[in-house]
Amino acid sequence: MSYIILFLFLLALIILWQSNRQQKATGLPGGQVIYTDTRAWGKVEKPLFYAALSLTGKPDYLIQKDGQIIPVEVKSGLAPEEPYDSHIFQLASYCLLVEKNYGKRPPYGIIHYENKDFSIRYTKELESALIELLADMREDDFKKNVSRSHEQVSRCKRCGYQNVCDESLV
Repeated sequence: MSYIILFLFLLALIILWQSNRQQKATGLPGGQVIYTDTRAWGKVEKPLFYAALSLTGKPDYLIQKDGQIIPVEVKSGLAPEEPYDSHIFQLASYCLLVEKNYGKRPPYGIIHYENKDFSIRYTKELESALIELLADMREDDFKKNVSRSHEQVSRCKRCGYQNVCDESLV
């Protein structure tokens, strides 16, 4: 009987070790995964929504740690020198959605690239810039012509409007 208990204990340790290793490989901080938008972890959660800004989003992960909820956005490519503004604003959107849906303001969020993680502080200044950007985007919805907002050839290469765009860089 004691061999069975010892075997089960060792098996539990191996499973715990493997679980921690997988969590670190995804760029997730320690803590409990409370939301995920990746099918690898089970059912996909419903989107977070904030009616006042008509903002909807599905963070890749929400981690609850020490009473805080931390959004994690996973990117498939290698890390740039600094995270792209678009990635920072996407993460800021998730921070805002967490605050409005869970009643807890995240102090930061994480952008995880294949080879590097960036911890982005969710400051009042970042929140204000996000709200201003969302307002600008809503204004652009009513314009007939909106200028390209970047100088990155790689973005144009992946764009679905490349063949009809007068400002394409490709």
